[in-house]
Amino acid sequence: MQEKIKNKKINNNNNNTNKPIGIFDSGFGGLTVMSAINKALPLESLIYFGDTAHVPYGSKSKNTVIKYSKEITSFLMKHRVKLIVIACNTASAFALAVLQKTLNIPVIGVIEPGSRAAVNVSKNKKIGIIGTEGTINSKSYPHEINKISKSKVYQQACPLFVPLVEEGWSVGEITDSIVKKYLKSILNKQIDTLVLGCTHYPLLRKTLEKNVGENVKLIDSAKATAQEVKNTLKKIHLLADVKGEQFLKFYVSDNPDKFQEIGSRFFSKKISGVKKIEMIS
Repeated sequence: MQEKIKNKKINNNNNNTNKPIGIFDSGFGGLTVMSAINKALPLESLIYFGDTAHVPYGSKSKNTVIKYSKEITSFLMKHRVKLIVIACNTASAFALAVLQKTLNIPVIGVIEPGSRAAVNVSKNKKIGIIGTEGTINSKSYPHEINKISKSKVYQQACPLFVPLVEEGWSVGEITDSIVKKYLKSILNKQIDTLVLGCTHYPLLRKTLEKNVGENVKLIDSAKATAQEVKNTLKKIHLLADVKGEQFLKFYVSDNPDKFQEIGSRFFSKKISGVKKIEMIS
């Protein structure tokens, strides 16, 4: 089954608390954010879009990521969502401000919640960030962190982490070796907090914890983002209030079978009924 994304803006009726939340990412990783939202807000209906035809976003230009993000949010608005979560660090860095200006519903990214969580945890104010090339080059995390606290922020791009996770190599000798190589310079800065600046990275948590040691706290922005969603909906009086009517829907721009197979690892439960959407540039 295919649906086409059209650039049509929907005016949502804000009195309907049981409209769904829209969530999107370049592929699978945002399912960790969706899972956290599902656990924190079990009464909410969720619609997820994974742009698997264009994954990864981390190596793409800002203008390209903004274009894809606009197209995806146009699709989500067709489904009358009440709030949109950009469950992708690169898209949060590049497209959040644009979408917040152009859409008439709240739009939440993962960088600001993750940054606040890191500042709250860090005691020595030395914070490390690992992420894709796009996220690191955007300098969005240092910008957000230093809006909250004058911390020292050290960044490291880890482009091999995403393919490792998607191949199912979250642990093992090869993964250990790659993690050690990427983290060596950032750990030498005596950080006490490390932000997982990509939604794939929580699946590497065991290997990361093993290599950073007990004195470094890992920050997964998914939980912080879920709390931000809850606080926002509560503030605007749009928390769902009907038990038993919620639904979960999954859409992708390519290869729904692969998404269904691999995505279950990210979402922590079996995914079914994934539909392919024909993107219109």
